[in-house]
Amino acid sequence: MYNRYFLLFLHMFRFLAFFLLTVLLYDAQGQEVNLPTDLRQHNLTEYNASFFNAAFSLNRNNPQSVALWTRWQWQVVDGDPTTIFLNYTRKLTPTSSIAGGFFQHNTGVFLNTGGVLNYAYAYEFNSDARFGVGANIFGFSRSLADDRTFIDPQIELPNTGEETSFVMQLSPGIFFQWKGMMVGLSAENLLDYNFTNNERDSGPESRRYLASLSYDYRLGANGSAIIRPAVYYKTFTDVDDQMGANVLYSTDRYWGQAGYNNFYGVSVGAGGRLFKKLSLGALMEFATDNILEDTDPTFEVVLAYHLGAQFEKDKTPEEQKEEELAAAEKENIAEEKAKEAAEKEAAALKERELEAEKKRKEQEEKIRQTQIEAEEKARNVAALREIRVRDSLNALSNEKDIRKKQAIAAQKRIDSIKKAKEQEKIALLKRRKDSSDRATALAEKEKPKEVEKEKVTVAANEKYEEVATEDGLQPGFYLIANVFGTKKYYEAFMKDLQSKGLEPKSFLRNLNKYNYVYLKRYNTMGEARRARDGKFGGRYPDKTWIFRVVGE
Repeated sequence: MYNRYFLLFLHMFRFLAFFLLTVLLYDAQGQEVNLPTDLRQHNLTEYNASFFNAAFSLNRNNPQSVALWTRWQWQVVDGDPTTIFLNYTRKLTPTSSIAGGFFQHNTGVFLNTGGVLNYAYAYEFNSDARFGVGANIFGFSRSLADDRTFIDPQIELPNTGEETSFVMQLSPGIFFQWKGMMVGLSAENLLDYNFTNNERDSGPESRRYLASLSYDYRLGANGSAIIRPAVYYKTFTDVDDQMGANVLYSTDRYWGQAGYNNFYGVSVGAGGRLFKKLSLGALMEFATDNILEDTDPTFEVVLAYHLGAQFEKDKTPEEQKEEELAAAEKENIAEEKAKEAAEKEAAALKERELEAEKKRKEQEEKIRQTQIEAEEKARNVAALREIRVRDSLNALSNEKDIRKKQAIAAQKRIDSIKKAKEQEKIALLKRRKDSSDRATALAEKEKPKEVEKEKVTVAANEKYEEVATEDGLQPGFYLIANVFGTKKYYEAFMKDLQSKGLEPKSFLRNLNKYNYVYLKRYNTMGEARRARDGKFGGRYPDKTWIFRVVGE
């Protein structure tokens, strides 16, 4: 067995040596291309998958393990690794896990160096379905990359105020799993803060989101081998969105994978698990986009050490024998239960047959009784018919009176129906008139009041401004919340008020070209003052002031 592992290790070593030699022989003077600033984690399928989605540490980091993943983007072997991630993962319970590690990431402009903490938890709905949540918390020092990294001269670098900044970043993730299918969603930089500058490190327009869908096909007697096809989609704001697919074939002793990304190209990778504990793998990615056709291949390496229980196939003969005995015992119990169930089913079948026979006899007796009753009824009907014939002869003389009474009753019904229709028509006309009167009254009530041409006496320390006219503004008293000369801050302020449930409006004043944001227009100075002093009904606690348009 150990000879097989040794030979596999030699093959992997030769494979890695070949690709490393290829990297050293490649000419690194290809076309310079701007890198997206994301983590470029699209090829992570098993180890360190919490970098792909924070919730995946529950089932794709193979807890408990220490794993190293590094990626050389387009074979820049003479500079810092584009990305390196060393991570330790372990499970706290069957439904929760934690992880922590070190990472270094070269975005092409900045070099981010720091640590990451991970926590994930799963809610079990039943044996087939569960929902998982997780979060990565990054804390890193950010500095400008060295001069060996290409920087587009058209990119305006942010003014950080310091040569090195310290940033914290939150990256949450969720997944829903039903049997073998898993749907994942994560935000790579949902929240961040630059402690050096004491401000947010990026705006909402810079958020990156990643959605994925995969399905695990279990193979083998114990289901230890899987084939996992997956697709993903990542959104960007500064570059085109990325989409891709990959497929993983994984067993207890080795794995292989292949994938495609619409920006980075085609990838092929493989790895082996040696001595029951050590896992080693490598991946090559070849650009297919025209803009990247002159770049060298990208190279990734995965190295992991498994600290927990052994793989399912690596159990000792004693453990396997115990499992076989337990399985045999379960099989005997299942056979006994099946036999007992068969006996119960046979007894139930016999009881159902007896019950059916009893019901059949009862039905026959019921049919016989019905026939007897039908014969008796026929005799009674014949006698009744004879009596009716005699009665008809006696009633023939009264037929004329009966018909007359019927005609009178029919006419009364017709008159009653006609009267009811007339009353309904009168009631309908009345309801329509009442509805019209109410609509007219409501319209009169809702007519806008004219702005009073009152003379305003400004109180001490009261901020008030008055103009004769303003282009596009209706005369009245406007409760001003703020004034902006910068569009960015004006738009942010409007969104903030709207998020608080308010309905702010604004106008651009011709005199100074400033945007005036107001909460509401009033017809009188008294109404405007009451709204200002009452903090707009308690809905806006900040200061406001009154701007009046007198009108012609």
